[in-house]
Amino acid sequence: MIPMEKEIAPPQELKRELGLLDGTMLVVGSMIGSGIFIVSADITRNVGSAGWLIAVWLITGFMTLTAAVSYGELSGMFPKAGGQYVYLKESYNKLIAFLYGWSFFAVIQTGTIAAVGVAFSKFAAYIFPQLSEELVLLSIGSFKISHAQGVSIIVIVLLTFINTRGVKTGKLIQNTFTLTKLLSLFGLIVFGFIALKGDVWHANWSNAWHIHNLNKDGSVMDLTIIAALGAIAASMVGSIFSSDAWNNVTFIAGEMVNPKRNIGLSLFFGTLIVTLIYVLANVVYLGVLPLHEIATADRDRVAVAASQVIFGQNGTVIIALMIMVSTIGCNNGLIMSGARVYYTMAKDGLFFKRTGTLNKFQVPGFALWIQCLVACILSLSGKYGDLLDMISLVAVIFYMLTIGGIFILRVKMPQAERPYRAFGYPILPAIYILMGLAFCIILLIYKPEYSRGGLYIVLAGIPIYYLAKRNTKDEEITTT
Repeated sequence: MIPMEKEIAPPQELKRELGLLDGTMLVVGSMIGSGIFIVSADITRNVGSAGWLIAVWLITGFMTLTAAVSYGELSGMFPKAGGQYVYLKESYNKLIAFLYGWSFFAVIQTGTIAAVGVAFSKFAAYIFPQLSEELVLLSIGSFKISHAQGVSIIVIVLLTFINTRGVKTGKLIQNTFTLTKLLSLFGLIVFGFIALKGDVWHANWSNAWHIHNLNKDGSVMDLTIIAALGAIAASMVGSIFSSDAWNNVTFIAGEMVNPKRNIGLSLFFGTLIVTLIYVLANVVYLGVLPLHEIATADRDRVAVAASQVIFGQNGTVIIALMIMVSTIGCNNGLIMSGARVYYTMAKDGLFFKRTGTLNKFQVPGFALWIQCLVACILSLSGKYGDLLDMISLVAVIFYMLTIGGIFILRVKMPQAERPYRAFGYPILPAIYILMGLAFCIILLIYKPEYSRGGLYIVLAGIPIYYLAKRNTKDEEITTT
């Protein structure tokens, strides 16, 4: 008699295969997408001066670094998959944590994946004109799918598939593309300094702190003090979006070796590297392009304009290749880490039950695929740009709440093990919260169309939370 094979049970735990280098590469790779190549044009139009252009990036870098070293304490206390969702749950309650996870799924992560995917296609069209967003791939009545949208979906699906094959495969893609991206950016910065034009540099810095609007038609509008604060806040929408996703490494804590140590170090090293690159890249822009050309760059593609000055006719192709590599690495990191949040939410009974299971490669396969589905829908809708406008406010609100959790947990759990303690506590975390609060208030006043939409998405999660909670109770009653 031939013995029947035992049914192999699906794996129950995530596999710890990521080290400090992998974590740092995830932070860097997830942060650097297409933003640094584009958003300096809008910042320059808002603030109109070299000093304030650099100041906006420095303020954002300070906020990001402060938040990152503060998260080091939380990551050491709760080295679990889900990261920020877990910190909010432990500091406050499941409702606050769910609202973060809901916003993350509805727009923050999926919308970013969609936008980065389309950015890949747009810049690929420089080399392959057939991928242009102007060309229609499919038309059904008024609904049209461009070639760029089609390619972005293919890229998102392919990266999702790769990540369903195990964390080792995702890590290989992440490290390879992030290292290539870093070398390319360092190359751009080095050659940019070599090509620096003294007359352009001096002209840009001749009146460096005169804050004003610099319009595309060349006109200038001086600002009152209050309006200047609004201009700075509006500028930071772009720089904060470009610096976002640094916290993605906390989501994969369940797969990190020695997470109590490596998550905090990954956050610090990763955000420091990106902050330095962003500031230096903008110094290069100011060294080769007059302010007016930065503000009026074609489709805001400042890096393309700068690269043409630095590398000549080949500059467009060089920067297009850099952005293609950058966006692939960015999206891989976003896709890999995002699914771990939904996985942890499902474990708490607050997301689709199947999302809380692992596939045979010990990764949350179903969570990866539903994230892929929403990101693809957002890519097709063409509305991802509108949704991303709301991300900065929502992201900063949850960052402030999370950092505020450090103060709460110091009281609630004074004896808990803390391998790291928030650097500069309580001063630096308090400064971050005050700066974040000022940013949100100014944005609510001067950009209500951004902020209200983001708040509506967050608030829409409240009835969903109670519905999910009721369904979980019903299941428990049925089971008993």
